[in-house]
Amino acid sequence: MDLRLHKAAAAEDVAAIRQLLASGANIDARDSSGASALLVATHGNKIEAARALIEAGADVNAKDDIQDSPYLYAGARGHLEILKLTLAHGADLKSVNRYGGTALIPASERGHVETVDTLIRAGVDVDHVNRLGWTALLEAIILSDGGPRHQRIVELLVAAGANVNIADREGVTPLQHARGRDYDKIAALLEKAGAK
Repeated sequence: MDLRLHKAAAAEDVAAIRQLLASGANIDARDSSGASALLVATHGNKIEAARALIEAGADVNAKDDIQDSPYLYAGARGHLEILKLTLAHGADLKSVNRYGGTALIPASERGHVETVDTLIRAGVDVDHVNRLGWTALLEAIILSDGGPRHQRIVELLVAAGANVNIADREGVTPLQHARGRDYDKIAALLEKAGAK
């Protein structure tokens, strides 16, 4: 297993990446976890390494053994520059992670406001339901602290036309979750959007 490209990506050694590719290294070769060099660069938020690999044609949708791709991981972790590069180079907006969720769902949960905005503008389905039975809106409430970043994310999702009444598997709506956690500002945003 030749991992020189992976090592160069982890070290953000752009010159080495270019040299290895010029000498015929497999751009989408996988390591023992199924990760490509681009995914390694994405894990470390190594923007210039990611740019060099993406511009040379690395697959932004190549998944590792736990179903992470450079696009999905960049979205989930809020690695905005790499996310934008993946979106400009063929990111599959319908691809899902091991939880059956789009990149928008973990981005919403983790409070990555700019990432959420970027993914919405790119056209990711705002009402996608993951295997847990949750949408981005539900995760932005259930798994958050209800603070300013998550309030802004709820605003963005509502503005993008998210269905504010898609309940979880137990039938609990986003508004009920917000009220149950005393997230008054989020509850008010949902009520204004017609939440029940």
